[in-house]
Amino acid sequence: FVAQEHSALMPTHYYQEESRENYATMAQNEVKQVSEEPVSTFSIDVDTGSYTNIRRMLNQGHLPPVDAVCIEEMINYFDYAYDVPDSISEPFSVKTEIAQAPWSKDRLLLQVGLKGFELIEENRPAANLVFLLDVSGSMSNPKKLPLLVESMKLLVRKLKPSDTMSIVVYAGAAGVVLEPTQASEKIKIFNALGKLNSGGSTNGGAGIKLAYKLAKQNFIKGGVNRIILATDGDFNVGTSSQSTLIDLVEEKAKNDIFLTVVGLGMGNYQDSLLEKLSNRGNGNYAYIDSLNEANKLFNIDLEKNLT
Repeated sequence: FVAQEHSALMPTHYYQEESRENYATMAQNEVKQVSEEPVSTFSIDVDTGSYTNIRRMLNQGHLPPVDAVCIEEMINYFDYAYDVPDSISEPFSVKTEIAQAPWSKDRLLLQVGLKGFELIEENRPAANLVFLLDVSGSMSNPKKLPLLVESMKLLVRKLKPSDTMSIVVYAGAAGVVLEPTQASEKIKIFNALGKLNSGGSTNGGAGIKLAYKLAKQNFIKGGVNRIILATDGDFNVGTSSQSTLIDLVEEKAKNDIFLTVVGLGMGNYQDSLLEKLSNRGNGNYAYIDSLNEANKLFNIDLEKNLT
């Protein structure tokens, strides 16, 4: 009896759902001699997808695959109340702490925390947002397209009247569901969301090209111009090679149209590709496992995720 109770509380089996999920192999960082390599660089984009994806697996009673665990994304998920810079002339503040390593008296741990300047909502420039939504057959699960639709409704209520929103969908082919529309026209946007349904294969490449075309047509100089790709990552028709997609989003980022990626669902989740796309698209990467998480991403932290 005790063993059964323990196994219910502490999952001991790894995540093995009939799965085509894909995670990039994580290589352990090397130990380097500071006297020979005194300079270290790191990215300051804030990705959090690993934390919520792992939470999803644990809530289902599974331990995640080793390569699904990205420590930096788990750390970056939380707010550490760092001091915010006083003005935009100081783009970020730095906080450091040092402590002895718990595994060796001869080692020290240095924590470096960065906090970027935060624009208040009223001062954020107008946004040109193009949502690129996966409506393929694999998105029919309640934790995928239905959750995504409810998540987007939260965002619509948060947008400023000066913002515009468009919706491009892709399955076997790609199409425009909502032409650029002022965020103040909420009923029109909600009606477009209400018409979404899933079916077909996944021509993600065609969808991305169409979304960038729409973003360019409605480009706001000096504003926020961003594609928000929401998918379970299953690109299986058309321009599906990772290198081709990555080259495309990297080229568009040079023209100030950035890419944010939002992952959903399970079973065929392609974490590796989605994170690469967001990195090369100069955006961030998140995962929605519940409406509460959607509220954090699209409501509470919206300004952080757009600027």
